[in-house]
Formats: sequence, structure tokens, C-alpha cells
Amino acid sequence: MENIILKNIKNYHKLDVYIQHGGYNGLKKALGMPPDSVTEEVKKSNLRGRGGACFPCGLKWSFMPKSNDKPKYLCCNGDESEPGSFKDRQIFEFNPHQFIEGTLIACYAMGIKTAYVYIRGEYYPWQLMLQKAVDDAYAKGLIGKNILGTDFSTDIFLHRGAGAYICGEESALMNSLEGRRGYPRVKPPFPANNGLWGCPTTINNIETLANIPPIIEKGADWFLKIGEPKHPGTLLYGVSGHVNKPGVYELPSGTLLTEIIYDYAGGIPGNKKIKMIIPGGSSMPPFRGDEIEGLKMDQESLKAKGSSIGTAGIIVMDEDTDIVKVLKRIAKFYYHESCGQCTPCREGCGWMLRILDRIDKGLGRTEDIKLLVDVANNIEGNTICAFGDAAAWPVKFTIQKFLPEFESKIIDNIKLPDNNKVHSLREIKEPG
Repeated sequence: MENIILKNIKNYHKLDVYIQHGGYNGLKKALGMPPDSVTEEVKKSNLRGRGGACFPCGLKWSFMPKSNDKPKYLCCNGDESEPGSFKDRQIFEFNPHQFIEGTLIACYAMGIKTAYVYIRGEYYPWQLMLQKAVDDAYAKGLIGKNILGTDFSTDIFLHRGAGAYICGEESALMNSLEGRRGYPRVKPPFPANNGLWGCPTTINNIETLANIPPIIEKGADWFLKIGEPKHPGTLLYGVSGHVNKPGVYELPSGTLLTEIIYDYAGGIPGNKKIKMIIPGGSSMPPFRGDEIEGLKMDQESLKAKGSSIGTAGIIVMDEDTDIVKVLKRIAKFYYHESCGQCTPCREGCGWMLRILDRIDKGLGRTEDIKLLVDVANNIEGNTICAFGDAAAWPVKFTIQKFLPEFESKIIDNIKLPDNNKVHSLREIKEPG
């Protein structure tokens, strides 16, 4: 199957090469359609957001008010900061014009005159690459006033983040764009009604927008035939960890996880067994190695198994991995990145890290595992944004999947009478 986004074409990032291969034909076609028809075509395609939530893109566009009494804005979320996710930078580097074209089509469909691309602060080289592509498109009359000789005008501006993971959350992103602290906003009101500077705003992921031009050019029916019908299209699977060939692989949604790991990512070094896999970035509930056979990588399939596709960032860990250390490192990330606005998250992330650190150093207590789960449960669902859930889920579900590893780390360090065999954490009490 031909890739939709990551084309195997030399210098495809250059405007002239992109145009030679049909670039901006989708925009030309869209400009000949009524704006509402463009939105309906995207809605019909069932394109789902690629930023983690999998919300239907066309439906999101339809929330944008029709009236023009206020400015309207599009925010393109390139703040890719989820550990294990590195797909959007592939678009910035190898196919920036398809993303720009998708942005322009989105602006036309929703009557938007200004689009902002919010890029992760650490992505400085990719910011330069995208800025070059934007400048070239401006020079060609593809962005700006009277695009392609029509009365459609739109500007695109790049905004560099400052390295705050929380700004990947759409409302924190908007606060940051406005020059304020990156605190998530209470919803409602939702961005479509009250977004940037109190005006209607739509937020889309970079990969989501890069899918728009071929959908408009080739039609929704073409797109629906790729991958899983309920989550159609290709996905940019970012594979990292214990694999021979880490990288980003564009494959149809619903591709088997084992196929991605062994056929594309080259399998596990030393032919070791897989102990744990996180399927969609560090915040998604993990799987044990013995659970992945026959598992499809799409939202509905993973949801049925208790996880989620997230950003499709697949993190593979082999049989020698210390799961307690891994979870401690993940917890440290979320503790560091919590914005501190909500008490459960601000305090709870620190508690989880301290307890995991205690267990990892051999100072764990028998009640620590239950305490960890209790803290995670008190964070989950009790914060303004989904960051609290993202911090709680790795702790909650990793313990659920790998309880014996946590038990043994505690039991092995508790002084017991000679010849006193302990088979489960529940069989012993804290030594006095």
C-alpha cells in the first residue's frame, strides 16, 4: 500500500518537488467546493484525531460557528512531548507541505483567517524546517492574501513552546499562545465557542491535518477502504525501546502489533522475550508480552483490551527490564511536568514518585502497593485536564499487570525469620 504521509520521494520536503507530485491539488479542489461540503467530506471519511483522543475530525470542524462576528482561529498542535511519541517531527522534516496544505483546507472549510502552529520547544531544528516551508509557500502565493487567485486569505504563524509538556493539552496550549501560564482551562466553555482571546477556535494535531489533502483529492470513500473501518487510514507508528530498528512506520490502522515489532522494527535484540509493551505513549495502560498475540493497533481493538492507541508511540521492553525502575522513571516525568494547578495531581504525582523510589531502593513497606493504587485512584478523574489520568494510569495499570514484580522487590528486602517462606505480599505484615 502506498503511504499517505511519509512518501518515499527524494526531496519531497521541497515545494517544487511536492507540487511536481500533485501537491496542493487537494487545496485547489477544496477551493472549488462550498466550505460546508469540505467539512462533510472530512466527516464522511471518519478521520479520527491523531493526537491521542481519536475524536472525529469532521465532527470537530462542524462545531465551529458559522457567524463571522468574531475572528476564528485554528491551532495546529505540534507540541509532541509524550514520551515514546516522535511522529509529528517526521512530517515537519519530510513532508511539511502536506501539513500546510491540510491547514489551509481546514481554514477554508471553517472560515478561518489565522492559523497558529504550536511546536515543541525542543524541536528547534524542525521549527526551522517548517518555517522554511511556510516561507516558500508564502512566496508562491499559497499562503496569505487571495490564495490561488481566489478571495480566500489565511495566514500561518509558528509559535515555539518553552518545553512544557502540559502545553500539549489544548486549552493550556491556547493560554501559552496568549502569553499566559500554560494552565488548562475548565470546560465548558469549549474552544469552539470560547478559545483564543475568547474567540471560536479549533485545535487539530499535525498528523490529523496532514491526512486532509489526500482525503479531499481522492474522496472519503477511498480513505475509508484503508485500515479499520471505525478508525480508517494509516497511522504513524513510532516504535522505540528494545527493538533492532526503532523508528516511525506508516502502516494501515489495525496492523498487528507483532507484525509492527517483528516485521518492520526488526524484532527484539538477542531474540529475547517481550516483557511489557506500552502501545500509545507513556500514559497508556500497558500490555504484558503474553497478551499481544493477535492484537490489532487501532483505537477500537485496543479499547476492547483495556488500553488506547494514544499517539501510536509503541514502547517495547524485553524480559530483562526492571518494571519498577521503568515505572519510577515514568512517574518522575509526570511529577516534573505537572503544572501544579490541581491539588490531586500536584501532590499525588510527588507521592507516587516517592513511594516508587522507596520500593526501588529496597526500603518498601508492605502497604506501599495499595497506597500507590489509592493515590492513583484519587488523582484519576479529579483534575481539570487529562494530565492527572495520564499520570495515574501507568502506576495503576502497571501494578495490575506486574504485581509480582512489585511484591518481590518489597518482600526480598524485608527481614524475615530463617526458613520462613513467603508466597504473597498479603501473607506478611510489616516487621516491627
